[in-house]
Amino acid sequence: MSRARRTFEVPCTVRVVHTTEELSAEVELDGVDVGPGDRVKVHGEPITPRFGEVLVERRTATVVRASWLSRQWVRLTGDLEFMELLEVSFSDRRRL
Repeated sequence: MSRARRTFEVPCTVRVVHTTEELSAEVELDGVDVGPGDRVKVHGEPITPRFGEVLVERRTATVVRASWLSRQWVRLTGDLEFMELLEVSFSDRRRL
């Protein structure tokens, strides 16, 4: 598959929340599913809502599909990286 066929632009919706209940940012691509190893770059200036605001904007994103080998590598190493999260403790004392 050529590089040109693996890279394309797609419209998207960006939602940024900055409230007491939630601090988040999410991107929803129009009609495109991304897989392991795929990269997405949203174009435009940073969205910086003030406290208490929820901003939703339409943008354009560039999607770069991962190669077969990259996709397999991410699947293999992703499980190992996830296991590292299980060893984190958020308490002030350590007890096993």
